[in-house]
Amino acid sequence: MSDADLWQGVLYVHLLAMAFFVGGQLLLGVAVVPVERLNPDPERLRGIARRFGYGSLVALAVLLATGIAMASHYELWDSGMLRAKLGLVGLVLVLTLAHLCFPRAHPLQAAILIATLAIVWLGLDISR
Repeated sequence: MSDADLWQGVLYVHLLAMAFFVGGQLLLGVAVVPVERLNPDPERLRGIARRFGYGSLVALAVLLATGIAMASHYELWDSGMLRAKLGLVGLVLVLTLAHLCFPRAHPLQAAILIATLAIVWLGLDISR
């Protein structure tokens, strides 16, 4: 395996974790929560959210590990775009902690999604 193949694999794992995190947010917001409102079962929704939360924690750990590795390998630490992305990552972490304290605060959910989509946008710009 060449060095280029290794870093392509690291990028692949990073993007897979990102797809899980963002895709899960979209699925919950667009499909699960609206359907649950039609036939409310708070325990079921809590169970779904808890399972996604566990998966999200794993995805975030993978994103952090692979992101740090790629930023170091490609010497991106001085990039203003990377710093903006990391600032948004910090914001998402703070918003997520706030959401854990106030799970019914729908504006927090929207803010997390918008900030996450901005992170993806910046990530695409960095990769060019």
